[in-house]
Amino acid sequence: MTIRAGIVGAAGFAGIELVRLLSEHPEFELVAATSDSLAGTRVSELYPALIGHTELVFTEHGADALSECDAVFLAVPHTAAMAQVPALLEAGITVFDLSADYRLHDPEVYERWYATEHTSPELLEKAAFGLPELFRDDLERRAAEREAGRPALVACAGCYPTATSLAAYPAVHAGMVSGTLIVDAISGVTGAGKKATERTHFCFANESVEAYGVGTHRHTPEIEQILRVPGRVVFTPHLAPLNRGILSTVYLPLDAACAHAADIEAIYALYTEFYRDDEFVQVLPLGSMPKTRSVAGSNSCHIGLALSQGGDMLIAVGAIDNLCKGAAGQAVQCANIVFGLSEGAGLTASALPV
Repeated sequence: MTIRAGIVGAAGFAGIELVRLLSEHPEFELVAATSDSLAGTRVSELYPALIGHTELVFTEHGADALSECDAVFLAVPHTAAMAQVPALLEAGITVFDLSADYRLHDPEVYERWYATEHTSPELLEKAAFGLPELFRDDLERRAAEREAGRPALVACAGCYPTATSLAAYPAVHAGMVSGTLIVDAISGVTGAGKKATERTHFCFANESVEAYGVGTHRHTPEIEQILRVPGRVVFTPHLAPLNRGILSTVYLPLDAACAHAADIEAIYALYTEFYRDDEFVQVLPLGSMPKTRSVAGSNSCHIGLALSQGGDMLIAVGAIDNLCKGAAGQAVQCANIVFGLSEGAGLTASALPV
């Protein structure tokens, strides 16, 4: 079958990554790519890397451009998706939202962290959380609903929460962790979006690394929700002078019952068994640690594990491409599940070797 897809916000970094992936997808046909400011411009004119891969022209946002779609991917800023999701669902279109608007289950938590009233809180409980390795059952339920004729809404996980949660979840899920989880994460500049700011302008970002959103970053409650550790995450993001990539180092204090007998070989076995059937997660051999370069351009997540010298702290490191596994690739992976396709369809490319 051919699944007609549209992308809202296609000119941004996550949006154009969706164009790249969907243009080569064996089952999706990309029929609409919207951008009000670039309407009438050929996509490949703005992004010459796509010459020969798509003939699409940017169109204005609006229902007309999307009316023939079976699936719409929203690559829009936080708070903007709420203005579009209800109408798309009402039109029978399945939606994959890359923003944070439907990720948090509690509207009060959303409103506190995003300083915006949630205008469709009734949809929060209907949205599947888009992190397949941890919430595949939820996506498969939405697939059954879509098959029965009801459009699905998928809130795709954020980039920092993806790298962090995949690194931490097996140990937390096994009950090995107690106390506060400390997360130090580094992102490339594309994670801040396409519009240049004083933080992301080349002259300010190059040759510099800085912490930002210290103690206040909006991905904190999302990480706590995924790991089911409310109020126990201290998350500090950093901006580094690279285009793509997230490296998240998670410090997991081991429960007293585990700490005295912690065995990195056993923990490694726990992780490899947990992700045994997940084609996009690779737990690296002990002694190896992830690099952002090793996942750039791919939908993979690499995880490295180590114990502190005292044996009371598990250090789990996750690396992803923020634009792929952290955004567009994750959305396509979710769409594959919801539409009953092979989970890896259109996502089999390796990372860039150099």
